[in-house]
Amino acid sequence: MASIPQGSSTQHSSVDTGNNTVPLIIITILFFMWGLLTSMNDVLIPHLKSVYTLSYTQAMLVQFCFFGAYFVISLPAGALIKKLGYQNGAVAGLIIAASGCALFYPAATSGYAIFLLALFVLASGITILQVAANPYVTILGPARTASSRLTLTQAFNSLGTTIAPWLGGILILGGAVLTADQLSLLPAADVIEYRAKEAATVQGPYLALAAALLGLALFFAFAKLPKIQHEDTPGVSGDMASNKESALSHKHLVLGAIGIFLYVGAEVAIGSLLINFFGEENIAGLKEADAAHLVSYYWGGAMVGRFIGFAVMRYVSPGKTLAFNCICAVLLVLTATFSEGKLAMWAIIAVGLFNSIMFPTIFSMALHNLGKFTGQGSGVLCMAIVGGALVPLIQGALADTFGLQISFLLPAACYLYIMYFGIKYASIYKAAPDSEPAHL
Repeated sequence: MASIPQGSSTQHSSVDTGNNTVPLIIITILFFMWGLLTSMNDVLIPHLKSVYTLSYTQAMLVQFCFFGAYFVISLPAGALIKKLGYQNGAVAGLIIAASGCALFYPAATSGYAIFLLALFVLASGITILQVAANPYVTILGPARTASSRLTLTQAFNSLGTTIAPWLGGILILGGAVLTADQLSLLPAADVIEYRAKEAATVQGPYLALAAALLGLALFFAFAKLPKIQHEDTPGVSGDMASNKESALSHKHLVLGAIGIFLYVGAEVAIGSLLINFFGEENIAGLKEADAAHLVSYYWGGAMVGRFIGFAVMRYVSPGKTLAFNCICAVLLVLTATFSEGKLAMWAIIAVGLFNSIMFPTIFSMALHNLGKFTGQGSGVLCMAIVGGALVPLIQGALADTFGLQISFLLPAACYLYIMYFGIKYASIYKAAPDSEPAHL
């Protein structure tokens, strides 16, 4: 998932841009790390489903706890950053995320509930980290090159989401996996031993991630970063926004928040079920470790598509580009739902390519011309990321009731709504031809 664009302007004291290489490298690594940690859930879900013999609904509690943290922690994170400052806030976020990773060690011997707690703590740290670290991308260098720096950091975020399934497939899913039928034939003691052994495979990788996060916290704590001071965003296009009572008085923000909710939900739901989908006999019949490698193509497509979309939207309106991508995504999801074999497999993987520009495009269009309510609107959109918690849970319930393949009709419906949003506001920037949508 792309990093969250900031809704308010920032101001900082004179910064020697020639000395910002090391801080920019550190921040770019942060983007990479939270992309990696987020995408690792796609490996954890089938792994924990197998270890604890979970239903799809129960397995999707992984994403419910992870993305639920965005909804619960976003506002407290803002208050924490205001108290500690952005740099110390980022350090706090890294330490909390490291604590969440460390909790995976006792979780392996304590049961599924502790895994869910660990994921919530981990996601809470990532939420604080995103709120704290994003503004530095824009100020670590000249304003004219801020867009290119954002593209670079987002590319590394996507690189993290691309590598995670491949890495997780090797480190976590590499062992022999027994089916529920095979487990039923084993003595109870052997079943307990097997589940304990499989659960323990997450301990090493997540302890390594905890150590890496603590190392980054040390680097970030001692890095010389410019101080950030917020100003209220001035109104855009005269008093266009000032005659509204709140951000929610702007219809395009409300519809955009629904779009963010459904987009994050669809993207996460698809990614979460790919390994199980590829394991279906009528699709590819792949083992979990082999299927995990293919999930990397889904997220890698988003990385490639981001650069393509950046170039395309210099000539085509963001709304039209968004609608086109949604049409392609719907057709691909329907193909995956109603076909079999490699056609279905590659169709669902290709959805990642068209996901690429959706998050930042919806975000930017929803914030357009909010004026003094831009900061409030940004908070609303950030909270809408809770779609990543709820939509996968609903798809899990559909998979349990109607079958895994047919459950993909839910993300198809999500993309249809986003297509409507893109078409409805395709001309949103015509009122201000000199302005460009942020962070596309």
